[in-house]
Amino acid sequence: MMLLTEGQMSDHKGALLLFPSLPRAKELLADKGYDSDWFREALIDQGITPCIPPRSNRKVQHPYDAQLYKQRHKIENVFGRIKDWRRVATRYDRCAHTFMSAISIAATMCYWL
Repeated sequence: MMLLTEGQMSDHKGALLLFPSLPRAKELLADKGYDSDWFREALIDQGITPCIPPRSNRKVQHPYDAQLYKQRHKIENVFGRIKDWRRVATRYDRCAHTFMSAISIAATMCYWL
């Protein structure tokens, strides 16, 4: 599932929009930007184990699987490859649907190659 949001929207707010359509999974890997009590509780209610490191200023430091979290670099590598496409990195397209199409084509080509 992909969702295109406005440039200034935080990923945490975008997660709220995507949450109802999350597929079945055992764990969810996310960075510190997704560290919130409501998000953790919602994942646990869905039967998903959150693997989210706590923010450094958090009073209650929640445990997470550090070994599993190290696998997150694979996700970042995919986004890095997509951003290698100049059209995506500089957002030449004015319309959101055209930009989303460019991202989809870039992702498909990165997967295929």
